[in-house]
Amino acid sequence: VQLQASGGGLVQAGESRRLSCSASGSFFINYSVAWFRQVPDRAREFVSAVKYGVGTTYYADFVKGRFTISRDNDKKMVYLQMNNLKPEDTAAYYCAARVGTQWRYWGQGTQVTVSS
Repeated sequence: VQLQASGGGLVQAGESRRLSCSASGSFFINYSVAWFRQVPDRAREFVSAVKYGVGTTYYADFVKGRFTISRDNDKKMVYLQMNNLKPEDTAAYYCAARVGTQWRYWGQGTQVTVSS
């Protein structure tokens, strides 16, 4: 599967932004998809994931109640709706996919910058 992330940009604190992850390839429904983020000189961190099939969702504590992940298997898309953005959410956001235990497939990053 190949992934392409989009939707980043510059927003002000408190605003919302929706990121999209477009997938190509077969059997997308069999893949779990996640969003990670990274700032320079720091390790990439998990943000949210949606499981294959029925789509159980998972969130890092620092985005619970603000971010919502969803998937559209027919369109092979995963979305990350980000509300009430904070300056500390500034990062490059990456989508990743897996069928096993390793996040093997990665898209390019999309930059989100939140100004205070």
